[in-house]
Parts: sequence; C-alpha cells; structure tokens
Amino acid sequence: MTPGQVGVYLCGLTVQSIPHIGHLRSGVNYDVLRRWLLHAGFEVTFIRNITDVDDKILDKSVEQRRPFWAIAYENARVLEANYRALNVLPPTYEPLATGHIPDMHELIGELIDDGHAYPVDCGDVYFDVPSYPQYGALSGQNPADMRKPADGGEPDKRDYRDFALWKGVKDGEPTDASWPSPWGRGRPGWHIECSAMARRYLGAEFDIHGGGLDLTFPHHENEIAQSKSAGLPFARYWVHHALLNLGEAKMSKSLGNVIDLDKVLSMGIRPVELRYYLGTPHYRSRIDYSDEALREAAVAYRRIEGFVQRAAEVVGPSPAKDVPAEFTAAMNDDLNTSAALAVVHDTIREGNTALAANDETGVRAALTAVRAMLGVLGLDPLDEAWGGGETGGDLKPIVDSLVELALEQRAQARTRKDWAAADSVRDQLKNAGVQVEDTPAGPRWTVGEQH
Repeated sequence: MTPGQVGVYLCGLTVQSIPHIGHLRSGVNYDVLRRWLLHAGFEVTFIRNITDVDDKILDKSVEQRRPFWAIAYENARVLEANYRALNVLPPTYEPLATGHIPDMHELIGELIDDGHAYPVDCGDVYFDVPSYPQYGALSGQNPADMRKPADGGEPDKRDYRDFALWKGVKDGEPTDASWPSPWGRGRPGWHIECSAMARRYLGAEFDIHGGGLDLTFPHHENEIAQSKSAGLPFARYWVHHALLNLGEAKMSKSLGNVIDLDKVLSMGIRPVELRYYLGTPHYRSRIDYSDEALREAAVAYRRIEGFVQRAAEVVGPSPAKDVPAEFTAAMNDDLNTSAALAVVHDTIREGNTALAANDETGVRAALTAVRAMLGVLGLDPLDEAWGGGETGGDLKPIVDSLVELALEQRAQARTRKDWAAADSVRDQLKNAGVQVEDTPAGPRWTVGEQH
C-alpha cells in the first residue's frame, strides 16, 4: 500500500494452555514471510496479537480456581520462550485483547450507529450478518446454506448467523473477567478484537492478514464483515497456512492430541531442527506429524550444518551475501520453501565437491550462498541465535577447552592403543551431546546428537 513498507497482521494464539508445535508452525511460516520481505528491502510492521480473555480461558479459570489473567500470562510467557527458541523474530508489537477494550467499544459503537449491529437486553451486542451482503466471500460460504442450529440458536439474535461483538456478564463466570461498556459490564467477542487492534496499529487498510487455515471461517470472515461494514478497507491480501495433523485430526488442545516443544527436546531434537521440519513443507501444505519424519528432518538439517561447519573451517565464516537467482524465484513463487531448500541442497553438493578438490574459491562461493539462503529461512547454523555466532556465548571458551582436553586424552589413549579408553572418552562426550568425527585433519566435534 505504501512503497517500501509492508504492514502485516497475524492472528496469534488464545493462551488457555501452553503452545504445541502446530502453533509453532504458524510462528515459523510467518517469520519466513517476514524475513523474505526484509531481505527484499521492505520495512515491515509486524503485528501479532494474543487473545488473553475468552470462553476457554474462563473455563480454565473456574476449573483451576485461578485468575484468568494469571493463566493467560503464564502461557503467553511459554509461547514467547518457544518462539525465541525457534529463532522467530519478535513482532513489532504484540497487543493483548484486554489492553484494547476502548478500541473495541469504539468500533462496536460505529457498527451500531450504521445499522450493522444491535444490543439486546442481556448486555450482548451482535453483528447483523444479513446487513453485509458479501458475507462468505473469503471462505466461499453461501449464507443461505448455513444451517440453523437444531435448538433454534440463541433467542436474542435477530438471525441465527449473527455473531457476538460484546458478551454481557453471565452467571458462573469469574467476576474479574468483565469491563464496563455502554451496553453494560461484559467482555469482547473473539472476532472484534482483531479488527480493532489491526486498525489501531496498521490503520484502516493494510497489506497482509495471516492466520491458520482453520481461522478462515468464521473468524476471518467475521473480521472482514465487521471491518468493512465500519467503512474500513481492511486487508489487501490473506495468507493462510495449513495445519499440522497428528493421526487423522489436526493437533488441537481441545482434542488433547498435542506435542509441545519440551516433548520434542526430550527426543533429542534441537530447536533448529524442529524449525527445519516445520519450515520445509510449503506453508499451504498439511503436515502429517510422525516421530520418524521429525528425526529424518533433523538428519537432513545436520547434513546442512555439517557442510557449513566444514566449509567455515577451511575458508572462515564467509559472511552471507546475495542469494542465488533460483532461490529468489522459489521464494517469490508464493514462498515455495520446498523448492528454495532444494537450491540449498544443490549448492551444498557443489560445495562438498569443492571441499574434496581443495578448491577454496568454490568452497567460499558455496558457503556464502548457503548462509545467505539459510539466513532468510532463519536456519543459518552460524547465527548467534543457535549458539553458532562468530563471537559465541560466555561459556564457549570454557566448553572449547574442556572438549579439547577430553579429545587430547582420547588421542593419548589411541596412541598407546588403549581402544577401550578412547571409546569411553568418545561415548562420554556423546552422552553430553558432543559428537566427535574423525577427519584427515584430526577430530572435529559438534554439539547435538547425530543419527
């Protein structure tokens, strides 16, 4: 909309429990989009919200006898740590639903004044779906085909398809989960919060709205209806990522079939390997999770990592530069990360050939290209986010010294042909997460279990 700038709004999580890796796929997919836009020279304003009050959170509050805000905050902290572990760039801003109640009141008031919404006696305010003729255009739904609930629906609604913008207080709900409003105490409906926060931070119109495929209807459809009915042009492009399935069903907190980051780490998979697994398929392709597929992805990433480390030992880190034209074409083709990673692997094969031929010029060319491509994907092994930065952390010199001491002891044992002692040192290093590889130039070690 504005030359050189991109505004992105991503529907974030409802934090009624800790995130699972399906949620982390969203973070990785849109992080790749953002990194590609940044690489292309755009200034990106990236807004990702958190829903910290909703029916599910209030149910947990009653069940656990804890304040709803304590549950939401605790889970939001875990989400932030998970995103950081996967090298997902922090958003430009991350608004909370509870922090934008006045913005929602303003938007709801405009919809009532324009005849697109109506309050009822119990304190609820509903959006009048028949008042917006284009309803269903995003998802391809025909409002006439939407079936009426068997129980007739909520009696206060004018039409069974209408949805709540504001929910009046109900018996049994936590007393601290309501705010004063022109229509009585209550709390926001789910859909109104995103329309209000997008307008607050990106204006009446912005470039890209993202979210999971399961949000297309009704959430995003309702966002469009209420925003455009209020005279807002709203989002120019919609980007939906496919889901991550476990068995025959999507990974879902409500179904209880979830795998979180801690579970993945307990399998010996590092965060960078999980990111590779989540980011390799095209964002619109469904992922059918299996432990075997995750481990295969980890092995594939370790091959990439191995080349980068071997090449850097020969020619130095070689700072990343421009990406190959084939990589650019793949990423510009609707973020085709699968094709982009094929370019990465082709370049690594060229680099390995150059390594075998002691061709330092070829090695350097391959390494700079590979690091540039991996940087766009958030997967560069030498990125400090993965502990592989050129400067390293405060403990790196200590770890280096300890590992070198162990390798020296192993070398002495091999010299005196004490193979049992040499193998014992190697096994102890492996148990500590240090993999030793014997090379013509001497032993080389890396952190992370190898398969």
